[in-house]
Amino acid sequence: MCTERFLTRLERVFARLDREPERPAHIDVPVMSRHRVVLFAATLAFYAAIVWAVLITSWLVRLDWQLMFFRPYQQWPEVHAFLDYYVVLGQRGPTAVMVAAWLGWRSWRQHTLRPLLALGVSLLLLNVTVGAAKLGMGRLGPHYATSIGSNEMWLGGDIFPSGHTANAVVTWGILAYLASTPRARRWLSALSAVTSLGVGLTTVYLGTHWLSDVLLGWAAGLLILLALPWFEPLIARAEAWILSLRDAWWARQSAPAASPALGPAPAGGLPSATASVGASPLRSPAQDPATARDTSVAARSARPPLHLSSGPHSTRSERIPVTPAGSRRPPHSDRAPRSTTSARPVAGG
Repeated sequence: MCTERFLTRLERVFARLDREPERPAHIDVPVMSRHRVVLFAATLAFYAAIVWAVLITSWLVRLDWQLMFFRPYQQWPEVHAFLDYYVVLGQRGPTAVMVAAWLGWRSWRQHTLRPLLALGVSLLLLNVTVGAAKLGMGRLGPHYATSIGSNEMWLGGDIFPSGHTANAVVTWGILAYLASTPRARRWLSALSAVTSLGVGLTTVYLGTHWLSDVLLGWAAGLLILLALPWFEPLIARAEAWILSLRDAWWARQSAPAASPALGPAPAGGLPSATASVGASPLRSPAQDPATARDTSVAARSARPPLHLSSGPHSTRSERIPVTPAGSRRPPHSDRAPRSTTSARPVAGG
């Protein structure tokens, strides 16, 4: 008879996870190489060129207006419903939740907090840099434009650069940045580039952004991804600090609770005033907190228990024996009481 127990699929998955190493040794942390520094400088120059072209109302602004009057959403209305859903891939809330769920799974499987911390740093940089640029330049979008041909700058808007585009570049590009193999990094880089490119062009199709907004959003997101290696030491220190807090918490939870125990009472009873004064010659027992505390502890230990009498007790040999009255046997209702007049039967009678 076969008595072997077959494992379920969930049990096989957890058994496989238990064999995972503490931290994979083949995962390399990107460094700020010379190639990356050159790309960062070139992207920063492109960012500044887009801002300058919009400020001087150059040919780029005229192209923005031409695309706005072209109204792509009216030229190709059959894809409007699909692109309304596709543009969600650039919204910060849904994309951050999806990417955080995947990176949380990787953090648990690889026993490291680096993926989640890298995502948090990148989103923080995105909110600070893109948010400051939006509020600082205050450009109005196509639906709220006031003067044909103007750059619509400093009019209280928050459209320049495109937040959807920059968010798509960062949230999907962080997957390529955290890839563990070069092949996975190449595939994820291409996938994130196509996704962010589609999100940016979708905002132009829907008429919610100028083309220059999308160009600046691509540059803003790429700058954040290129600058992440500068923050890797900070991420490593934050991970070590969080793990040390976790270990300390586990140690406090697993340590047994130590109950304070009072020491034995002194043999001579309560300490005398002379001994207290001798312990602290400059202060009296009432003024010395340490002596007063020891005195109170000794008084509590020398105090008799509450269930005993406080009077003197005699020894057992000095006590007068007391004979109990009556029979010690318990009464029985089915037995008749004995009388002294009843005669016992004669043996053999």
